[in-house]
Amino acid sequence: DNMMRCASCGIAEDGDNKKLKTCTACKSVRYCSVTCQKEHRSQHKRACKKKAAELRDALLFKQPESSNYGDCPICLLPQPIDPEKSSMMSCCSKVICGGCAYANHIRLREAK
Repeated sequence: DNMMRCASCGIAEDGDNKKLKTCTACKSVRYCSVTCQKEHRSQHKRACKKKAAELRDALLFKQPESSNYGDCPICLLPQPIDPEKSSMMSCCSKVICGGCAYANHIRLREAK
């Protein structure tokens, strides 16, 4: 039985008649009513916080998709679409992102 059920009372989702609402924090359990959600809160709270933190971390640490300009050879992040936001290193002819160019500029300035 792979029907969606209310985490509190166990009532099944019934297509058009009974739609279950998903927990907005963890998105892993469903409830048929606000009353069921409130009754189940004490049992669900710990798992909900853990799952919500995992979802936030996954979103936060998700690497952006690579662009057709390739990746910066230093930080390995995708090169910006705007060519003004990247620099070519004269020593090796590699194009690096603006962040790495700025960090290199600061490092050179502090070395003086």
